[in-house]
Amino acid sequence: MSAVHFVLLAPLLGSIALALVPYRRAAALGNVAVSAATLASSLSLFVVEPYRGTLLFVDDFNIYLVVLTAFVAFTTSLFSSSYIAHEVETGRLTPNELRFYHAMYQAFVLTLLLALVANNLGLMWVAVEGATLTTALMVGLYRTHEAIEAAWKYFILCGVGIALALFGTILMYLAAQPVMGAGLAAMAWTELLGPVAQMDPTILNLAFVFLLIGYGTKVGLAPLHAWLPDAHAEGPTPISAVLSGLLLNVALYAVLRFKMLLASNEGVIAPGPLMISMGLSSLLLGSVMLYRRRDIKRMFAYSSIEHMGIITFAFGMGGAFANFAGLLHMTMHSLTKSAIFFAVGHIAQVKGTQKIADISGLTASHPALGWGLVLGVVAIAGLPPLGIFMSEFLVLTSTMARQPLLAIPLVLGLLLGFGALILRLQSVAFGPPSGRTGPVTASLLPLYAHLVLVLIAGLYLPPPLVAWFQTVARLLG
Repeated sequence: MSAVHFVLLAPLLGSIALALVPYRRAAALGNVAVSAATLASSLSLFVVEPYRGTLLFVDDFNIYLVVLTAFVAFTTSLFSSSYIAHEVETGRLTPNELRFYHAMYQAFVLTLLLALVANNLGLMWVAVEGATLTTALMVGLYRTHEAIEAAWKYFILCGVGIALALFGTILMYLAAQPVMGAGLAAMAWTELLGPVAQMDPTILNLAFVFLLIGYGTKVGLAPLHAWLPDAHAEGPTPISAVLSGLLLNVALYAVLRFKMLLASNEGVIAPGPLMISMGLSSLLLGSVMLYRRRDIKRMFAYSSIEHMGIITFAFGMGGAFANFAGLLHMTMHSLTKSAIFFAVGHIAQVKGTQKIADISGLTASHPALGWGLVLGVVAIAGLPPLGIFMSEFLVLTSTMARQPLLAIPLVLGLLLGFGALILRLQSVAFGPPSGRTGPVTASLLPLYAHLVLVLIAGLYLPPPLVAWFQTVARLLG
């Protein structure tokens, strides 16, 4: 059994065990312990030989996302342990729902990791569909009318998207079969890269369109984003953190794998313009919609749409420089947005509301929490010296060097998003405190751990990490 199998085994066994644990405290500690074991297993991938099997594989691209996913899942489990316990104490969740939540959390992590290490196109699709099912169940955990409506909306829209992705996957197999023959080889990433140059470009073009729309729905790209704000606003806040920080990355990873295949066939359409168009539309829509939000979780959900648009745009531009910027922005967004949702979760609990109008003066009433939110918003708005400034600067400079006209809507979207976030931050963080002023009963360590990493990345990227990003950027074409 290789290290990659242990990465999957930990959340699999953890999900089963947590479904059976009857004690609330044990379930929370078990969730953290399983997440820590998954993170340790993922780190072991750096010191063992890369694995390549029929169904699973590890390369420079997915190992980076596996470790990022395991790390954010671990820190979110730390935040989750106190957050969910508070929900039980206040009566919003029952002990049985708590046990269900922890089991589904590990099942969700399992599906994400499986999608990342799957060497089989069909297996990856099954894993992404599994992520849809597990998160839909958790979005509706509170059993309120709004939560159930959001869960169904999420399930139906993403179900349609994943069905389109399935059709695109079938078309890819249809294109591969005449060249490679029937069997698992025609569905394996590692086997397709060479023979794809001989495949029918017409079928590949059609397949990519379905795949981009299908998996793009999961990424939350406009105009396929309608599920995302409701799912973030109505589900438990830890789920909002992993939805923005992890699930969107995994769905985009699937698109990028198919983009790598198309790059090896000279007869197909260039996938870049399609990704650039969807990226810019998502950036502009997300930035504009930030001004109209009245719910703090819904506002940061639109911020996720904005930033996934930036990342998709960068990968659509392509080339080593833009791909490097996209990879860096993907990492920084995952760390920053999950940190922001950690802060928002604490705020909603101490204030008893998610309405922006009812939250003010956090830096005065809850200094550690308020300043943590300020740092998170400053980071996600793209101010120096934090890491997102660096990645956005790289995206902008690479665009100006290659397609100067595209820099105009890119800068417009960035400025609109910046203005909305700073506007909202002033009312929430500063001024006289309003509403309840109860103490923060949970640790803020996950919040500040993420922000410290984002700050370090903005000031200094270790040479091995830079070399790693450069290698992956070249792979992406």
